[in-house]
Amino acid sequence: MPTTPDDAAPRLDEVDRIVHGWRRARADLDVAPLSVFSRISRMARFLESARREAFADAGLEGWEFDMLSALRRSGDDALSPGALMRETLVTSGTMTTRIDKLVARGLVSKNRSPRDGRAVEVRLRPDGVARVDAAMETLLEAERELLEPLPPMDRNALADALRTLLLTFEAEEPPQR
Repeated sequence: MPTTPDDAAPRLDEVDRIVHGWRRARADLDVAPLSVFSRISRMARFLESARREAFADAGLEGWEFDMLSALRRSGDDALSPGALMRETLVTSGTMTTRIDKLVARGLVSKNRSPRDGRAVEVRLRPDGVARVDAAMETLLEAERELLEPLPPMDRNALADALRTLLLTFEAEEPPQR
């Protein structure tokens, strides 16, 4: 457990108190997973708050950032609706509605592909680029602040451990939103 320089007593967080309470209430249970997943859950709340703020500052909702971000990362800022579905893990009906909303806001365009007239491509418009870039910059600053208490080596170790855990689940079929 972390200690403060002025004090040799370990610092306890809320999860330590929860785990201790469950050990006292149900000594027959192995509550060790709570030490990991309750902390992940609590950190996710801080991250979600930072995400909402970064997106709101750029005039975006979370799903809009996800869509614009997928397009921005694509290399040429254009993807087919099918590729966007795979990137954002949504159904085709949801994707059609989302694309139409982004087109109406002037953040993306939807046109026939010049390479294949039967295919449709969704492309970022200048306002979409500006908004997703602004949101990403704000989000990265907030995420750096969330990670500030950890030295770089610990950040890398945490990223590696979480990758190992996630890979076991990502091998399965991804959930559709």
